Amino acid sequence: MEITEFVKTLEREGTLLAELAERAGTDALVPTCPPWRVADLLRHTGSVHRWAAGYVGEGRLEPAPFPAAPELAGAELIAWFREGHAALVRTLDEAPADVRCWTFLPTVPPSPVAFWARRQAHETAVHRMDAQSALAMTYSPVEPEFAQDGVDELLTGFHARPKSRVRTPEPRILRVRATDTGAVWTVHLSPDPPRTVRGATGEPVDCELAGEASWLYAALWNRLPLTGPGVSGDTALARLWGEQAGI
Repeated sequence: MEITEFVKTLEREGTLLAELAERAGTDALVPTCPPWRVADLLRHTGSVHRWAAGYVGEGRLEPAPFPAAPELAGAELIAWFREGHAALVRTLDEAPADVRCWTFLPTVPPSPVAFWARRQAHETAVHRMDAQSALAMTYSPVEPEFAQDGVDELLTGFHARPKSRVRTPEPRILRVRATDTGAVWTVHLSPDPPRTVRGATGEPVDCELAGEASWLYAALWNRLPLTGPGVSGDTALARLWGEQAGI
């Protein structure tokens, strides 16, 4: 996906998140992120947006803590979220292609701007699902190409880091297959951090997770249960993911 596509997705998802928060109210519980309320969701995502914009807009080369979120509620908090979201979209839209700044995943897209556009589009899409959970709504659909990219970022990026807790005492293999896009990932589990290879390796697998990319996206980000006909083989590995894969 191109940077412009990620930025458009970020803009759309953040706008929807704010609208959903307004409908739910900032005191509403967020079932997908206990014990958060909508206010916590807005403070977290609004801080992350400002944090990301700082790297791109100021060319920061070193990691920095999240900026503190204000103790606002109701309409004032939603306005604060919208302000930070709009500033991030504007920063990414206007950033020169050759900006140099800090990034944090082992698999880096073509440029730092591409990294942050991608990361914040997925950050915001997943948290939009959280806002919908506060209203007990079915999640809005995620485009297959975007969902596939989000699964790839999660498997080859987040869970390639030493801090991943998805580990097994003995070597096991988990295959993830998007039935609509054809993408396949082979995840090697062991006492070490997971090692993911794009594509089928021909090795026998212990468990397979198969379904449309949008389902895999929500389920692997722990916004839907990893259960049902799409899970085959040793379902203990699917349970392990649900218990240990939180970011």
